[in-house]
Amino acid sequence: MASRFSRGTLARFVLVRLAATVVLLLVLSFVVFGLLHLAPGDPARNLAGPREPTQELLDAIRREHNLDKPFITQYVLWLGQVFQWDFGESIRSGITVTSELASRGLLTFKLALMAFLLTIGVAVPMGVRAAWKAGSLFDRGVSFLSIVGVGAPSYAIGLVLLYLFGVWVEIFPVYGTGDGLVDELWHLVLPAITLAIGMGALVFKLTRTAVLGELEQDYVTFARSRGLSERTVRSLVLRNALIPIVTSSGLVFAFLFGGTILVETTFALPGIGGYLASSVTFKDIPVVQAVTLLTAVVIALTALAVDVLTYLIDPRVRARGLT
Repeated sequence: MASRFSRGTLARFVLVRLAATVVLLLVLSFVVFGLLHLAPGDPARNLAGPREPTQELLDAIRREHNLDKPFITQYVLWLGQVFQWDFGESIRSGITVTSELASRGLLTFKLALMAFLLTIGVAVPMGVRAAWKAGSLFDRGVSFLSIVGVGAPSYAIGLVLLYLFGVWVEIFPVYGTGDGLVDELWHLVLPAITLAIGMGALVFKLTRTAVLGELEQDYVTFARSRGLSERTVRSLVLRNALIPIVTSSGLVFAFLFGGTILVETTFALPGIGGYLASSVTFKDIPVVQAVTLLTAVVIALTALAVDVLTYLIDPRVRARGLT
């Protein structure tokens, strides 16, 4: 009976979060659609090419792409296509946006996932160790490096890594994606490290703070006074510090997926980031709308996953039920 109630409560929790996510995405899609239409420039003239177009040609292009219709009508028509997984065609290339996203999005996802695994695999253990040995040489040294990592821009880190390990030592390739899965992953090592350094520094600081906060709690002193082993005490501390670590980890992945523009440009990677940057310059409205919406979906689903994990981990959230 209790398990059925727990599953029902979890289902209601997820449904409420899903409904809020859908509303958020609708509002965001409307805002992005409106901002792009307020931006200077005429997409019809971009479609017409470099020559000076006639008014008849411009009118025909606007009719073909629904640019002659009222703003709300354009938005509703576009939203209807999105629900059918049809983002239209790129104004610049004439290729369907869906096919471009399928190839470029996979590369960006691999890059973000590799950077995420590096971030969590290195920053979390180092943050735990630094908190456990607070004030030690290790703690001070890594904390100083984390300050540098947080403040350094990603493109500057990428350029330094390119020179050190791509030009000077010549271990890693300096641009492109390579051929085959293994070669592609090898090409993504330096970009992934570039992304992971800044985010890893942030996760390290959050992990260290969370563990230090738990070490100052009375239950730690009580557990040690009862003669519990340090291994047991550490497991208790890590379990209670897990919630802010999980939350920060989810935010890291969302940021990594949406923040690859500079890194992909630095390493000449044909991912979503570079695609978005060039499309904004050209005012390729279908591409910008699709990429922005896709990034928002990834961020929203990541936030939903973090909420569900927090619900499962933290009994206080389960006790409140729907929040």
